[in-house]
Amino acid sequence: MSQLRIALPPLAELDLHSELRCAWLDRQGQVSREDRLSLSQLAQTPKLPPLVCFLHPLDSLLASIDLPPLPANKIAAAVQCAAQALMLGDSNAMHIAHGPRDEAGQVQIAWAPRERLQLLGQMLKHSAQNLRGLYPAPYGLPVLPGTVACVQDDHLLLRESVQTARVQPLFEDGVDSVLWQPGTTLHWIGDQAPSTEEVPMADAQRWTGPLPGWGLHGAVQQPRGEHRGWGRAIGLCVLAVAVWVIGLNLYAAREASQGQQLKTQMNLRVKQAFPELPVILNPLQQARQQLAARQKGAADDPAQTFNRLVLQAGSGMPSMAGSVEQLSFVDDTLQLRLLSEARRMGSDKEWQSALAQAGISVTADDDGWTLRPSGETSATENDDSSGAEDE
Repeated sequence: MSQLRIALPPLAELDLHSELRCAWLDRQGQVSREDRLSLSQLAQTPKLPPLVCFLHPLDSLLASIDLPPLPANKIAAAVQCAAQALMLGDSNAMHIAHGPRDEAGQVQIAWAPRERLQLLGQMLKHSAQNLRGLYPAPYGLPVLPGTVACVQDDHLLLRESVQTARVQPLFEDGVDSVLWQPGTTLHWIGDQAPSTEEVPMADAQRWTGPLPGWGLHGAVQQPRGEHRGWGRAIGLCVLAVAVWVIGLNLYAAREASQGQQLKTQMNLRVKQAFPELPVILNPLQQARQQLAARQKGAADDPAQTFNRLVLQAGSGMPSMAGSVEQLSFVDDTLQLRLLSEARRMGSDKEWQSALAQAGISVTADDDGWTLRPSGETSATENDDSSGAEDE
């Protein structure tokens, strides 16, 4: 991925028309183009990659502090306390950033005025620029075995590792006044090299350094980060609601499918139990109605009443076989007209008692016998007695 790296002037002098040193890096991390442009000119350039900005040495305040092994959530508080002793002004007005603790217990810290960083963020927003990272000046230098150094605006920039870097002001003696660590290989970029032996490098190499995992861009991106945080929270809420609605619909569809299967099974069982039903609309209600009708008994069904009376008469009356001349059934009453020879048969109380126990009332007349259910006899007798009393 290509990068656009920018060396900023002092933040106190920065505006939309300030001249900026710009370098475009290709996918291999090598400088493909250098130029001097302002933020307003960059705003007119199409398809710019996110900006990687390096502070001016005047704004690149760096220090290295010793910290004991601490949990990650307590390192930030320890850095804040240690940085207060290094600042001349109010520490609350400074944005403090720090790197990880190395094997020697050293933690690299950097700070800059919070208000100026926020003004930088407003100018980048006004020029429609997207900031990828903001770092102190020496973190643009490459990392090599030894120390990489260069001079920028009367300041000596030194980088010793990915996380460790320094900024030192130069006095009248220039770089010769700087005390170099003996045995350290010095890689020099640009002019004003010291009188000691060094390994020269091309000036364009000052842009090609690897970026640390921390920086000062937190203060510049803070308003946008808060807005993004709210947007992310809203997005997560919308996603949660969508998942809940989808899950609810899936649950409802499963329940509806199970209910339809249960209804189909009920319809089939009711149809098997009551084949006389032409159509099944409400299986539970229709089954209850059919059971109630069956429990009401055969008295309400003339066909069943006739069958019952004939069967009881055939099995209980001794004169039934071969002696019936005529049979009629009217209003749940079976009348048996016997042959003249059978009419002379005496009245046998034994078989009449057996029919009475079966719920059949037997009455003799001139032509034969009349059979009816016992309930109807009782009702008739009650009506007769009522009528007699009325008379």
